[in-house]
Amino acid sequence: MAVKERIGLVVSDKMDKTVVVAIESRSPHKKYGKIMARTQRYKVHDAENSCSIGDRVRIQETRPMSRTKRWVVTDILTSAK
Repeated sequence: MAVKERIGLVVSDKMDKTVVVAIESRSPHKKYGKIMARTQRYKVHDAENSCSIGDRVRIQETRPMSRTKRWVVTDILTSAK
């Protein structure tokens, strides 16, 4: 079974060892065909508190760590200034 991986943008780092990552997907509307942007927010485990707002990160699905946290940061692709 393949491991799910996503790339997204950190939008919140206020929690301890947790960041919120927004992932935007674009797809056409079923009836009208206009490209719609859909944003999904994931709570992601960040063990070292190394991520900050604006970082582009790669996340990977893992075992449930809490009620809402099922993803973990694998690496930071670009850092915010």
